[in-house]
Amino acid sequence: MPPASPSTRSRLVGQPLLYAISVFASLGVFLFGYDQGVMSGVITGPYFRKYFNEPTAIEVGTMVAVLEIGAFVTSVAAGRVGDTLGRRGTLFSGAVVFAIGGAIQTFTPGFWVMVVGRIISGLGVGLLSTIVPIYQSEISPPNHRGALACMEFTGNIFGYASSVWIDYFCSFIESDLSWRIPLFIQCVIGAILALGSLVMPESPRWLIDVDRDEEGMRVIADLHGGDPEDLVAKAEFQEIKDRVTYERESGEGRTYAVMWKRYKKRVLLAMSSQAFAQLNGINVISYYAPRVFEEAGWIGRDAILMTGINAIIYILSTLPPWYLVDRWGRRFILLSGAVVMALSLGLTGWWMYIDVPETPRAVVICVIVFNAAFGYSWGPIPLYPPEILPLSVRAKGVSLSTATNWAFNFLVGEMTPELQELIEWRLYPMHGFFCVCSFILVYFLYPETKGVPLEEMDAVFGEEELEERLEEEESERASLMSRRSSRSRRSARLPGASGQGLVSRLLGRTDGRASYEPIRDGDE
Repeated sequence: MPPASPSTRSRLVGQPLLYAISVFASLGVFLFGYDQGVMSGVITGPYFRKYFNEPTAIEVGTMVAVLEIGAFVTSVAAGRVGDTLGRRGTLFSGAVVFAIGGAIQTFTPGFWVMVVGRIISGLGVGLLSTIVPIYQSEISPPNHRGALACMEFTGNIFGYASSVWIDYFCSFIESDLSWRIPLFIQCVIGAILALGSLVMPESPRWLIDVDRDEEGMRVIADLHGGDPEDLVAKAEFQEIKDRVTYERESGEGRTYAVMWKRYKKRVLLAMSSQAFAQLNGINVISYYAPRVFEEAGWIGRDAILMTGINAIIYILSTLPPWYLVDRWGRRFILLSGAVVMALSLGLTGWWMYIDVPETPRAVVICVIVFNAAFGYSWGPIPLYPPEILPLSVRAKGVSLSTATNWAFNFLVGEMTPELQELIEWRLYPMHGFFCVCSFILVYFLYPETKGVPLEEMDAVFGEEELEERLEEEESERASLMSRRSSRSRRSARLPGASGQGLVSRLLGRTDGRASYEPIRDGDE
């Protein structure tokens, strides 16, 4: 490789650029991780309860969960926004809106202004939670995509843990600042993210998709070390460009209706992954951990302290997937996590039911094990939807899956305080049942996506084989010459794949993909 030019030396390229982007993306998820956790300690504080006139369970649930209403709205819209403004522009918009909502919460004069502030912050969170996984997946190379997405999730949990410990230390402040300071920190983080989005590169796939090929090639070259003549960078550019050209020439639309008709299975899998990430019970703990520990026997500040200890272990549990997700694959990690979570939640309910002197410590242990299992498995699930959806509808499909996340997030957040009072210990085995359901769903329906380039994901779902069968049926009704021509075009579409079936690809036999070459204009 030739020596780096002066312009290359003055900017990040290669692995440093890739990890800088991952850290930046992690700041985006840090933001809504912080926002998810900050209310858990705030709502149990004496000054907060006094200021809001001892809010009822429904009022507390509304203040916590109303953020998801705003997030739901913009996560649905984020598909169109992400395709129009680009990934980076959407990040900037989400960060600014979030900071405004945080300021309203900080200086709220009463309950309804707090609700409005939470909704506005939710609007920002919806944009960020949709676009950050897309941005991360489109920047990352296939052999590191899972690890970098898991690194992003660690940023989310670090944000959650930071908010819990800030709540704990601020609980020693004898004034309303005990809850206003934690809320104000949201504004600072949002401002940092907005500024950072102005200097990070745009997604090369989005740039190529909107015919800004030169800029897209420059970003790809930077990600591969900064040399515009790098053969690997050129090959990646050509593969993305050929895919964009193929989608346009095929006349494939980009509307939600076309997406639903053509990629219904993928969209449903993406939506189900996000729904079960919430139904598995994580936000019963994330939003209300101090209340859970109070229910088990820990009182006041001690409940927040237990939440903080739990949060530290939660962070540590997100580190193994950095190494494992691209080695063990997505399926095994999701399946094993579901088993441990189901057992932990079942035991949590059982210890609360028998209510013995050992219950407080036993519940803490069960909750910690549950959180660790979620952090190792279902926590990094946002990497799955952008992986399985094609570029033409990726932003729209991920927006639907993220909207599903926030819809179920709202359902869990709103209902948990009421259910804690109505059904008490039964709440936890109920979510354990959903963990069992998620195990069954993954076992029978989720394909493995480990190491598969985004442009080759059609083969994982058998869509290329379906296209080939349709072409064969059509060719049988044509002349011998037409049949040969049709077969020639098919073999040009996926060289080296004729001897390798779908099962071999799913089992990780990559000999066929090693010789993969994208379609070129001259091949058609």
